[in-house]
Amino acid sequence: MMQSLGGLIVFGLAIWAIVSIINSSVETGTKVLWILLVLILPIIGFIIWFFAGPRPGKA
Repeated sequence: MMQSLGGLIVFGLAIWAIVSIINSSVETGTKVLWILLVLILPIIGFIIWFFAGPRPGKA
C-alpha cells in the first residue's frame, strides 16, 4: 500500500515538473533536456529541477 502511494506521489510530482517545464519560457532544446532528466531520474531529477530548473513564463 505504501509503495503504491509513494509511486503515485513521485508520478504526480513528475507530471507537475513536466507541465511547469513546458510552460517555461526557455528554448525547446532546454525543455527537452529538463524533461528527460525528470523522466530518467524521477526523484533526483525532480529535486534538481525544483532548485535549478526553468520557471513558468509569465504571459
